[in-house]
Amino acid sequence: MPISSKIKVTAPGSIMLMGEHAVLFGHRALACAVDKYMSVELVPRSDREVVIHSALAEYRAPMDALTDDVRLSFVLAAVQRLQADLASGFDLTIESEFSHTVGLGSSAAVTAAVVAALLCFAEGEPATKERVFDQALAVVHEVQDGRGSGTDLVASVFGGLIAYTVNPRQIEALPGIPPISLYYAGYKTRTPDVLKLVEARSASQPEIYTDLYQLMHKTSIAAEAAIKAQGWTELGKLMDIYQGLMEALGVCDQTIADMLWRLRSSDQVQGAKISGSGLGDCVLALGQDDAVDMPYEEIPVGVSAAGIEVNCT
Repeated sequence: MPISSKIKVTAPGSIMLMGEHAVLFGHRALACAVDKYMSVELVPRSDREVVIHSALAEYRAPMDALTDDVRLSFVLAAVQRLQADLASGFDLTIESEFSHTVGLGSSAAVTAAVVAALLCFAEGEPATKERVFDQALAVVHEVQDGRGSGTDLVASVFGGLIAYTVNPRQIEALPGIPPISLYYAGYKTRTPDVLKLVEARSASQPEIYTDLYQLMHKTSIAAEAAIKAQGWTELGKLMDIYQGLMEALGVCDQTIADMLWRLRSSDQVQGAKISGSGLGDCVLALGQDDAVDMPYEEIPVGVSAAGIEVNCT
């Protein structure tokens, strides 16, 4: 690719609708892309320097001697994975329409966008979404010690509402859902830390946790059927059921519980649950009621039909 070329990539954020935790054990998950985007611009350089500009950090290092920076762990892991195929260094500018503290799959979105930009730089044309997903998931696993289902990545790469199974891999587009509302607890616990906590809790009762994950799977399958039938009342009930199973895993704290019951006090809200691994971050509601007393930050989002988009100029 000529040195004068620019590569621009956008990737939507994402939320989990159903399937948290259980998806790691081969069960069904539902997620959707949201209309908040991560943008990446890559400009090739004439040297071997890697220069990164982002709100999280400013970074500069030789491509062949990259230094660690935990603030850019996913970005640098992507560069290291693909650097053998890159002809030169580059300037990489990362901009986001949402804060990394809020979640919305920020790590997945930036990983997908950076991987797509690097693949295009290496090969001179946009890679398929399937290839972007494969490479981005490998990056996530490297950073997170092998943990991570890739559900948020699926939504960011393919867009829309997605039903997903890890192994054997199944990715199925679903019809859109009615308006959703999303509220932020004001804090979040890193997903790998939540997964380690649940893993430790399950060690003394493995059979019970296996049964919990199977119930989560059945609930997700029923929710998928409800979406296909446009049965929103039924979907709301299933969201409440799944939330109960999340509480059994031990990932619902006092603040999350307060958010849920405030939302459920409204006749306009058909269901509400944690969106994500839990112990903070966001609560997702099916429906919306501005009259609900909610002393928490509302994040205005809608479902994005667009997945990752790559433009070379």
